[in-house]
Amino acid sequence: MDFGDVKRIVKGFVDDHLDHKMILCGKDPMVPILSARCEPYYLMKENPTAENIAKHIFDFARGKKLPVIRVRLWETDTSFAEYSR
Repeated sequence: MDFGDVKRIVKGFVDDHLDHKMILCGKDPMVPILSARCEPYYLMKENPTAENIAKHIFDFARGKKLPVIRVRLWETDTSFAEYSR
């Protein structure tokens, strides 16, 4: 698969849904407050740790039939979380 296609699909998901948004667990008590204030947020079923976000992106990519084997999510220049099945 062309890397440009993978990038377009995955980057599009990240840009549209995760970037510049507060990522929260659906049970977080801040959800009603943010919703009432029309603040941007994204809900996950589990706690939004770097490991869970990497898995979330992995699952999204697999759901789009991309041949992904691993997702690495960089938090800083020296810290990352990685998910593979």
